[in-house]
Amino acid sequence: MRIAIAEIAQETDSFSPMVADIHDFEAFGLYYGAEILEKMRNVGPLGGLFQVADEQQQSIEWLPIIRAWAGAGGTITAETLDYLTERLVTGLKAALPLDAVFLALHGAAASEKIDDVEGHLLSAVREIVGNQIPVIVNLDHHANITQRMVQHASVLIGHETQPHDTVDSGRKTARVLFSVLEGKAQPSIAWQKIPMITPQDHFLTAQGPMKEWFDLAREMEHRPGVLDVSPYPMQPWLDVEEGGWAVVVHTDNDPELAKSLAAESAAKAWSLRDRFWASSRVAPADAVREAVVAERGLIILSDTGDSVYGGAPGDSTVILRELLAQQIPCVALLPVVDVAAVEAAMSAGVGGQVSLEIGGHIDAVFSQPVRVAGRVAAVSKGVTLELPDRGACDLGRTALLEVGQLRIVLLEQRTFAINHPTLYTHLGLDIADAKMVVLKTASNFQFFNRWRTGLIRVDSQGMTQSDLKAFDWKRIPRPMYPLD
Repeated sequence: MRIAIAEIAQETDSFSPMVADIHDFEAFGLYYGAEILEKMRNVGPLGGLFQVADEQQQSIEWLPIIRAWAGAGGTITAETLDYLTERLVTGLKAALPLDAVFLALHGAAASEKIDDVEGHLLSAVREIVGNQIPVIVNLDHHANITQRMVQHASVLIGHETQPHDTVDSGRKTARVLFSVLEGKAQPSIAWQKIPMITPQDHFLTAQGPMKEWFDLAREMEHRPGVLDVSPYPMQPWLDVEEGGWAVVVHTDNDPELAKSLAAESAAKAWSLRDRFWASSRVAPADAVREAVVAERGLIILSDTGDSVYGGAPGDSTVILRELLAQQIPCVALLPVVDVAAVEAAMSAGVGGQVSLEIGGHIDAVFSQPVRVAGRVAAVSKGVTLELPDRGACDLGRTALLEVGQLRIVLLEQRTFAINHPTLYTHLGLDIADAKMVVLKTASNFQFFNRWRTGLIRVDSQGMTQSDLKAFDWKRIPRPMYPLD
């Protein structure tokens, strides 16, 4: 069997002042051709695909085209989307004839000219391979499902958990792919939009209303004739024409069953809508005070307004201001993205004293620069990490600044490793010495589980804040709960 494979994934924050260009994709490893087979063997959805093929002893001629993953960020430039589309189309033309196409996409990507990047890419694929070839798609479950995506994909399967297990998601999608190719399944697809958006507070699938919704999907998959049920709680900062939550159901040649299950799942999500807006967030000043008086560390301060994993710039000073104002008596770890500050620290050298204005340069709407004076304790010219499910991740240049009990790591670029312990340990810090750590995420705390004893969700303003009514929504369909 000849199977073309590709990954093009980015998560867009429509309210971010940043734009995403080809450098954002290069930072996480931009691979072509045979390099994909080498680099992605056990990484992400493609890694899951390869594992299932090996386990089932499938005889496959892989035709790898492109792997481009950029995490979350601003709107993709038109030039970058044109480049990625051209590489995908050119690769598919060269790979013909094909038995199938396997695509790993995100589902919540938008460009300067096209709201629906995934629908655009799938349309381009169909123009090359025609309507008879299975086009099997793995998505992040924070995707925004559109008419164009459903029209051009044979299957759209989303991640089952948050935090995501992308390899396992790829395995699930691969099993459906091989069932189709072997004639064991004939997918019927049905979907339904749900006119709601919710903040990130309840996005974890192991608890609360999200668990209830995803548990229903897993129960449905045990019903006769059901191949997959994928709920899609769209990431909440995507302002596009077809925005909103959705559910996609695949059955084995039973379109009426698929429609029925999609309606049942959508009704369940709608019934939980008020619970998704229940908040346990704590004001920044109170959050810092709670962390200081906690009996023991490590307390995670979740900077919900500056979630780099949601597309925020990582240079918010909201929590930093409170840590400084309260003159905390215990060690706190905090990252700030600020290329100019890194340059100044590098120039001062280890042991040098600096007085800098840091942060608040990219997000100038909800945050302002803060002046700090301290000692440069360490510098690094760059470390490349191999992160589980993500592959290579370049930290770039970093500098450790000691300001009283604060240990501020300055970064020259946004990186997935901003919420990873290596950010601190590679500069000589011991996580166990800290009482609290500020993480630029609202749900991916797993890398600090070894030390974590508490979690406080900080109600911080920013480009990924949970108060969605604070944004100026221009394109999303109306009425939309709870905006209307």
